Amino acid sequence: MIRRGTFKVTGIAGALALGAGLASPALAQGWEPQKPVTLIIPAGTGGGADQMARFIQGVVQKHNLMKQPLIVINKGGGAGAEGFLEMKASAADPHKIAITLSNLFTTPLGTGSPFNWKDMKPVSMLALDQFVLWTNSEKPYKTTKDYIDAVKAGEDRQFKMGGTGSKQEDQIVTAAIEQQTGGKKFTYVPYAGGGQVAVQLVGNHVDSTVNNPIEAVAQWRAGQLRPLCIFDAQRSSYTAKVTEKEAWSDIPTCKDSGLPVEYQMLRGIFTTKNATPAQVNFYVDLMKKVMATPDWKEFMEKGAFNQTFMSGPDFEKWLTSAEAQHADLMKKAGFLATQ
Repeated sequence: MIRRGTFKVTGIAGALALGAGLASPALAQGWEPQKPVTLIIPAGTGGGADQMARFIQGVVQKHNLMKQPLIVINKGGGAGAEGFLEMKASAADPHKIAITLSNLFTTPLGTGSPFNWKDMKPVSMLALDQFVLWTNSEKPYKTTKDYIDAVKAGEDRQFKMGGTGSKQEDQIVTAAIEQQTGGKKFTYVPYAGGGQVAVQLVGNHVDSTVNNPIEAVAQWRAGQLRPLCIFDAQRSSYTAKVTEKEAWSDIPTCKDSGLPVEYQMLRGIFTTKNATPAQVNFYVDLMKKVMATPDWKEFMEKGAFNQTFMSGPDFEKWLTSAEAQHADLMKKAGFLATQ
């Protein structure tokens, strides 16, 4: 079973209140970017990380939160290694930040790429992203049990599971589902990003996906996809209707649906390794300002994010635990580069 781990999470409201009530260390020490800041996305276009990064760029520009421009660049080659290695090579340049997902751990563990999250400087956890088991709405599967029973009754590898990349989050979740399918395996089909994954499911090129909510919400709203369950310990707290009849909170948990698998993914911001405390604090303060906007609240609900916030030692402690968790999960799935 995949579990999130028991990490200490600071409520976003409390974090924002703290940020509003105290003078920003960045402002107190006077550092701010002297040239455009590059926001690197170690993933392809259309996926959750890409959407969040471009949303942040838009909010910063809309509310004039930074004097210098924020430039977004996708560097998803090598399962994100391209972007991470650029951050590593830019250790002395505080004008680069990266938005991260769980390939922060899975890429070096699964490919042997010479990179570790400690080659960057943690800024903030912005949220934890959910995973949902999706099927095409034209399929006969109305519940998780319907689908898993069909997989069990079918030929080995008959059912295709689409996902982002290989030996990354989507395939890790797929491997965990396979532990509940009576020995039957999926044919896992990797794509460059979550947007492409959703399109392939709409086209019936795969039978299911475990896309993040924001990567498939448009297709769900259009009646093209059906969510079967959410890989969290409890249902989503978002009760506003997404479709005419359903809200995120109407999706049952996978555990309650007979599929005991739980997994959530990091959405966080890092800067370069040699950044000073004042430089890190500038970006912490910037992200707090982004999260204080009504735009952010709307974005969080649209993507059914689990709103959490961390920075400083708490975030570093979480990262250390998450890295160990992913190493264990990938070892069990046979995904480690050393295996």
